[in-house]
Amino acid sequence: MEKARETAAVAVALNLRSRLSCSEPYSLSNTEIKSMRCGVKRKSGLKSEYVSATGVLAQSIANIAPSATPAYVIPLVFATAGNGTWLTYLFATIAMVLVGANLNQFAKRSASPGSLYAFIAKGLGPDTAVIAGWALILAYFLTASAVLCGFVNYTNVLLQLAGYFVPPIFISVAGSVIAWFIACKDIKLSARFMLVFELISLISIIVLAVAVIAKHGIHFDDPQLTLRNVSVSNIRIGLVLAFFSFVGFESATSLGEEARNPLRSIPRALTASVLFAGVFFVILSFTEVAGFAGSPIRLNESEAPLSQLANGLGIGGLGLLISIGALISFWACFLASVNAGARVLYSMGRHGIFHCSVGSTHEEHQTPHVAVTVVTVLSTGPTVVLMALGHGLFDIYGWVGTIATFGFLLNYVLIAIAAPAYLHREKELSGKDLVLSAVTVLVLSIPIAGSIYPVPPAPYAYFPWIFLGWLLAGGLWFHARKRFAPRIFSDIEVHIEDIHRRYKVIRESAD
Repeated sequence: MEKARETAAVAVALNLRSRLSCSEPYSLSNTEIKSMRCGVKRKSGLKSEYVSATGVLAQSIANIAPSATPAYVIPLVFATAGNGTWLTYLFATIAMVLVGANLNQFAKRSASPGSLYAFIAKGLGPDTAVIAGWALILAYFLTASAVLCGFVNYTNVLLQLAGYFVPPIFISVAGSVIAWFIACKDIKLSARFMLVFELISLISIIVLAVAVIAKHGIHFDDPQLTLRNVSVSNIRIGLVLAFFSFVGFESATSLGEEARNPLRSIPRALTASVLFAGVFFVILSFTEVAGFAGSPIRLNESEAPLSQLANGLGIGGLGLLISIGALISFWACFLASVNAGARVLYSMGRHGIFHCSVGSTHEEHQTPHVAVTVVTVLSTGPTVVLMALGHGLFDIYGWVGTIATFGFLLNYVLIAIAAPAYLHREKELSGKDLVLSAVTVLVLSIPIAGSIYPVPPAPYAYFPWIFLGWLLAGGLWFHARKRFAPRIFSDIEVHIEDIHRRYKVIRESAD
């Protein structure tokens, strides 16, 4: 640790001396001086080579929260896509596989806690990356806000079975505080919690799906197989929320500095998580819609659809277990979103985009505790405020989840564009890479266009403009930062290039 501090201090001193030795006089701005002081005072970083391949996979799986989708998101997609719900998820799966292939162009060559933000900086430059990072922070904390609604809903579903009711705001704050404590304590502890609880929940849901199929047979729902009363418009509108089921699979990249053998473990986690989730979502969406066929309550009107299916099959005990699993899955997704969002914020803080304290780590636990605290507060705030205003949990989930999806979609599009630009710079670009990029951008444009035209009903019609307003605010902020501390952005390029060069040496030595 002392050696690391000495190295950092020497680097700062050399950088300052080189600037002062130029023929033209140079004076540091107050912002740059403050950033340099923050860098010297930073006593510890994230724990390197700390999270195993299983832990990296757990981060992606937990952020997807596959067991939460049948419990909450599939009913919302069904409300618009109807009998085409399974096809909507099939399309979303293909799109996410394409995104993952573009993302792996970076992940198998370099690693950084900056996640997509750092990769986009490498391909398209720091200006574009900073806007992408701003959108990604919004996406992660609103994802956490959305899944917090699911956590509150299933907590009260279980409490009501025991004859109790707890105010939703209290539940949301309590869940957030526990997640904050674990995220600040140990990333490995977070991964273990997420993986174990998600596996228990998934096994329960798979058993339920098998029970539904066993009762009705495999070819039991012709309206879905023939896409009865389904239009292209239905599927296009439902795609945004279907994409929301997958978002966060890329969060394994945020563990770039903490993962063991990141150039192997992270790409594998990205590919495995999106393929598993895609197959799971397609099968469960078909099974769930079929299971509610003929029911007096529509799928999108049930507070606990999986429990209702289990009760209808006479296996209510399994329904109770699934509800417990869904509750934990939503909470694990909240934790995973906080972990990922905090590391993006941490990276941007280190680069001087935000206050340098955001780019600091805890002296003992070596976690980005300040960034974790900021993201936890941002994540809890929207849910608590909207609940206090009297809005329903399903509505809040759909609202904040939709806006969050825009943030992810923007980053996915930029990654698809950045990948060939990066490969061209590395002299590794091929024709198939260009085709992959073009097809990915084309596929991602469909849900983006579908969220704008035909104009969806209010309040969904306002969400693209809210997202654009967020980007505009970020652009103005970064323009001001660039004006008062112009070298910050060149320093970002130098820092990311240093990381990339280090991993290039590692790859060459391995060969």
